[in-house]
Parts: sequence; structure tokens; C-alpha cells
Amino acid sequence: MNTQIRLSHVLSRCLLACSVLVLLSAPAGYAKTASTSKDHAKTNKASKTKETKETSKAKENSETVSVLKDGANVRTGPDAKDPVAMELFQGYPLKVVEKKGDWLKVSDFDNDSGWISKKMVGPGKTVIVSAKDTINMRSEPKESGTIIANIEHGVVLTKISTKGDWVQVKHTKGTEGWINKKLLWP
Repeated sequence: MNTQIRLSHVLSRCLLACSVLVLLSAPAGYAKTASTSKDHAKTNKASKTKETKETSKAKENSETVSVLKDGANVRTGPDAKDPVAMELFQGYPLKVVEKKGDWLKVSDFDNDSGWISKKMVGPGKTVIVSAKDTINMRSEPKESGTIIANIEHGVVLTKISTKGDWVQVKHTKGTEGWINKKLLWP
């Protein structure tokens, strides 16, 4: 008998969709800033060059982090005053795209992105089921391993170890097993 494991991230998706609708309905020019100062333009160019280097480093490292507690806000910019784009739950895995002070620009398995405070994340010890269909967790790291659970899209699991193309994972309810890494993110 297979154990059906379900964990929804509907709330975070709903919050993201609402944020996108708010941004799309903003008046024209809402996100534009005007400046005619040559000095400001030079400073802006220098900071963009620095940000590009930091972004490149983050991509090279492919650093991953996991959210430390439920209700962590991902914002549209690197400031606590910026609007909330998503609200994530504990364990949610993210890839670091860019670093700016105490903030990380991150993206998730759906390529949604935003900014999160470094205080809200820790080392990337989790993965998420990225396969669109329900997948099988197996007793061994091979296709012939006994199916011990069915896992749905969007379920977060703790990564224990890897063996070849397989990742040993544990669900919050204690179920442990193996999943092919091509079905998981990151």
C-alpha cells in the first residue's frame, strides 16, 4: 500500500499571482525613475557593473538556500519596504541569483524570483518535486526499488544523500526513500 504524501504551496502561488496583478495594474511610469545628473548616471553604471559581477559569481556558484521559517516574505526589491511578491513556508528551496547587502535575489523551481533577507534563509538542505505528475519514492536508488510513497508536484523534502542519479530524501512526516534527481529541483 502506497502512502500518499501531499503538501500544497497554493498560498505562495496565490500571493505571487496577486502581486503580479497589482504590479500590472499600476499606472504607467510606476516603476520608472527620472534622473538627468551625469554623476548619477556614472554611479548607476558602476553599480550595475558591480551587480553584474556579483550576479555572475552567484550563477557560477549555483548557491542554494532553504527558508528557515513559515511566512518568509520574498519582496520585489532588496528592502523591507518593497512590496511582498511571495510568502514562503519553512524548508522551501531557492537558488541565489544575486547578492546585495543583507539581501539575496532568489528564484524558485517555477523561475519566480524576488528578494529575501539573508536572515530568513539557511544552507540549502531541501529539494522540491518539480515533476508535473505524481512521482514515486523508492526503497532503493534504482527503478526496480519498491515504491514506498507517491509524491506530488511542489512537495518539499530534506536531502539526505546522493548516489549516482538518485537522491535520498526525507519527508517532514518521516518517510524516507530515493527519488531520481531529474524529478527534483535544485
